[in-house]
Amino acid sequence: MDKPRNQLITEKSIRLLQQNQYTSHVDSKLTKTEMKSWIEQIFDVKVEGINSSRVRAGRKTRLNSNSAGGRKMIIKLRSNSFIPLFLN
Repeated sequence: MDKPRNQLITEKSIRLLQQNQYTSHVDSKLTKTEMKSWIEQIFDVKVEGINSSRVRAGRKTRLNSNSAGGRKMIIKLRSNSFIPLFLN
């Protein structure tokens, strides 16, 4: 099972952190149940719910060739749980 590619840091994702929701880009083949079990095992937290959406591939330019599509997941944790934001 692939882990999340990277955490998504945008204005909206920072607002969602206040509601204990974490946004991440993941492999497009990863399912919600696989993501939930991975998060619960690695970070030792309880996941309340997951929302996912497909991300279209962007337009490739000369400067930015990293425009692959994939999937974005928003993970909502229980109120007493948290994930450290910047992990490698």
